[in-house]
Amino acid sequence: MTDARGFAAFPPQSAGARFATSWWGRAWIQAMEDTSLDHGLLRKGRAYAKQGLLGPITVSPGRIAAVAESEYDVVVRVEQLTDAAWQRFLDQVAAKAGHIAALLDRDMPHDLVDAAEDAAVPLLPAVGDLEPECSCPDWGHPCKHAAALCYQASWLLDADPFVLLLLRGRGERDLIEALQEREEPVREPSGVPVAEAYAVGVPPLPEPPPYDVVYTPPALAPAPGVDVAALGVLAASASGRARELLRRGRLPELGEYQDRVRLAAEHDLDLGLDAAVQAWRYGGADGLDVLDGSWTPPRRELARAQALLEAGWEGERPPEVEAWRNRWTIGAVQLRYGRDGRWYPFTRREEDWWPAGPPERDPAALLG
Repeated sequence: MTDARGFAAFPPQSAGARFATSWWGRAWIQAMEDTSLDHGLLRKGRAYAKQGLLGPITVSPGRIAAVAESEYDVVVRVEQLTDAAWQRFLDQVAAKAGHIAALLDRDMPHDLVDAAEDAAVPLLPAVGDLEPECSCPDWGHPCKHAAALCYQASWLLDADPFVLLLLRGRGERDLIEALQEREEPVREPSGVPVAEAYAVGVPPLPEPPPYDVVYTPPALAPAPGVDVAALGVLAASASGRARELLRRGRLPELGEYQDRVRLAAEHDLDLGLDAAVQAWRYGGADGLDVLDGSWTPPRRELARAQALLEAGWEGERPPEVEAWRNRWTIGAVQLRYGRDGRWYPFTRREEDWWPAGPPERDPAALLG
């Protein structure tokens, strides 16, 4: 039996976050939106999805489910492929060598979907194929919770088209095993017996490269039209990011503005971005996001922060808070709640609020 797959709840996203960057993810959303009878509920669903208000998502044959607001059960059902349709789909996958390679590379080939449809195998949902259910009192079809689940599902589909196959009743393992069964029997291999080959032994892997090598700037000769100093900064930046990539295994994706701030912060460049540079030095990309934007955190997170603030005053009356979205102004200090779950301190400098120190998870720790 095909196993279900669980996915962690999506954290809050930026207001400009996009749904469905893949063509098959967009087709999923279109099937849901074309079925909807209330575009207002769709708008609420998009906002709900970006705010990260759904719990963990479970995908199993014929259904995708989550819990909303810790009390409503949300399910979206999809018709599963019959055994005959599954065999016809396997025919289409096996017809072209590149199909299985593309799927394993987490891509859904257009021609595979087209060929499957010609063989009466519906992979992508059409209008009316998605059946939303929710235990909330809203009669919308879909309600905002089910719409949010469909929007978040598009992110799962973007990352892995096998989620779509699982919804249709078969997972990645089912596909691979079925294709292996179709292959011709493997002939008895010739050569060295396995036991003898393993007895030879395997040489040890080389030691990983050291991370603490002192960076040596390249010796660049001046040349017409070449800013040697700028090239030196870029080389040093590339070296530092390569070291971080080796350490962490990944680096955050930065936009052009974020990268300019990073360069200015790490290499003491005067680019007229003083506040942004200070925010970066305290909190990196998360600190810069708190400086430049505002958002509305979930109520439960603000309530937890309020409890921490009151506990930090040990029976004394806590200071009066002027709250707006993720910003709490307390006298001459403003605390801003970041999407990383930490509070960033700011102090007034003339007419602006200025980053004043590293962030803390406990807001009371910033008022001591």
